[in-house]
Amino acid sequence: MTIGERRIRGIIRERKEAEQLYNEARRHGYVASLLTEERPNIFTQSVANIEPGKEILVNLKYFHSLSFVDGWYEFAFPMVVGPRFNPPGMTTGIGAVASGNGGTSQQATEVQYLKPGERSRHDIGLTVDIQAGVPIEEFECKTHQITHQSPSPEHLVASLASEDSLPNRDFVLRYRIAGDQIKSSLSTHLDERGGYFSLVLYPPRELESLRRQALELVFVIDCSGSMDGRPIEQAKVAVQRALQLLQPEDSFQLITFSMRASQFGARPLAATAENVRRASRYLASLNGEGGTMMIEGIKAALDFPHDPERLRFVCFLTDGYIGNESEILGEVHKRLGDSRIFSFGIGSSVNRYLIENLGKVGRGAVAFLGPQDEAAQIMEDVFGRINHPALTNLKIDWGSMNPLQVYPRNIPDLFVGRPLILTGRFSGGPGEPIRVTGDAAGEQVELAVVAARTEGGEATSALPNIWARMKIAELAEEAAYAPNSRLPAQIRQVALDYGLMSSFTAFIAVDASGRTAGQEATTVPVAVPVPEGVKYETTVEEK
Repeated sequence: MTIGERRIRGIIRERKEAEQLYNEARRHGYVASLLTEERPNIFTQSVANIEPGKEILVNLKYFHSLSFVDGWYEFAFPMVVGPRFNPPGMTTGIGAVASGNGGTSQQATEVQYLKPGERSRHDIGLTVDIQAGVPIEEFECKTHQITHQSPSPEHLVASLASEDSLPNRDFVLRYRIAGDQIKSSLSTHLDERGGYFSLVLYPPRELESLRRQALELVFVIDCSGSMDGRPIEQAKVAVQRALQLLQPEDSFQLITFSMRASQFGARPLAATAENVRRASRYLASLNGEGGTMMIEGIKAALDFPHDPERLRFVCFLTDGYIGNESEILGEVHKRLGDSRIFSFGIGSSVNRYLIENLGKVGRGAVAFLGPQDEAAQIMEDVFGRINHPALTNLKIDWGSMNPLQVYPRNIPDLFVGRPLILTGRFSGGPGEPIRVTGDAAGEQVELAVVAARTEGGEATSALPNIWARMKIAELAEEAAYAPNSRLPAQIRQVALDYGLMSSFTAFIAVDASGRTAGQEATTVPVAVPVPEGVKYETTVEEK
């Protein structure tokens, strides 16, 4: 926190203690700032005792691994919190209320939204400085207008254009680097706490030459009010393209949900030309209205008997605007069986935490469809993945590394075009090659990792924090489907040890050098725009 020439570094504390320190500082007139986590992807930044005409800067730093898909890296920066539907009786969710109507949603956390036509002075500026280390061949930003400079082939500086400063949708920048297919690699870091590593596995070329077995595809489409308009049209285009790509030996099912779930047929149907035509007519009739009882869609998609002759892929198409993510993920874990989940986040500011964890818990993959994306092309890319067998039942011979606490604990399948990242600690030495074996279409496939090691340096110095973040995520996920009284304490301790945000910790900064002048203070909640493509009247509670 910077006030004039003074810089006050925030400290990590247990959340209750940090909140008490903040409230004490606020009451005594000291400038203070508090950062708390409401969800793994929703945070509240509070600043107390700003004097008229004064400026306070709050600087946040975080580490994150970029996703890599089909040769492209993707940097996504969220700019607005989407509204959440909370099931009846829930009070621990995220409330959506009109600006100035705080405290009316009966939820633990509230987001105030600007009404149509309203605009605050809280616009946004953003600059992304990419130093890729190798030449950048091309880049794209479909979500925003940008300006850019390229000081060198390896260096790209992209900035948000001044005319596109309304923070009502996520910023997504993609870039592709030069060279052949990136190979599997191992990065390590050693410090006083021990050894940390990140193993990146890229799909072996053998997968591309193997034919897949017959599929059972279940499409689950969110038809709630927040999907009305462009989002549901994107979902319909994507599913329509998937229907056209089915092969005669495949079967399919369409399930929709809002306040309840309904389905196209009593059971999966053979992918005949007539059944596809009937499904297309059903698809065209869908529209968005009502709440988001996603749990009903989960049950309908995963509970009916599985055809053992086919691989079942369940494709969820949703914006993820729900407040009970833990309950949803717990139900998926309980009911998944042999299914795989491909989750599609549809919209301008989707709930990436839920979408990404559906793919993770479901041992599948994730895709995002923004308003400007070609939904049919993205579905074709997904079919490009499932048209080749995944490498399943992965087993790893770590050689002499002696790995400890590797995350994710349940190793996902390895799909064509998408790497797999494992992060852990080690007590041995990364000397011998790492060997990975797995099954693909009934064949045994082996992948030898000739480790392109990077040791030390700025790039690997983030590994301890990334490992700790992944451990917290695994513990939080476990708490969703196997409540354990020890888990909160474990999460809290990891967060405190590594200086990380969590639901049990918070950052607090206090400037005790002087008191703010005046006797009374005014609290000003900062209202945000409704995400682009979301209708205000269907998501915001007016009182």
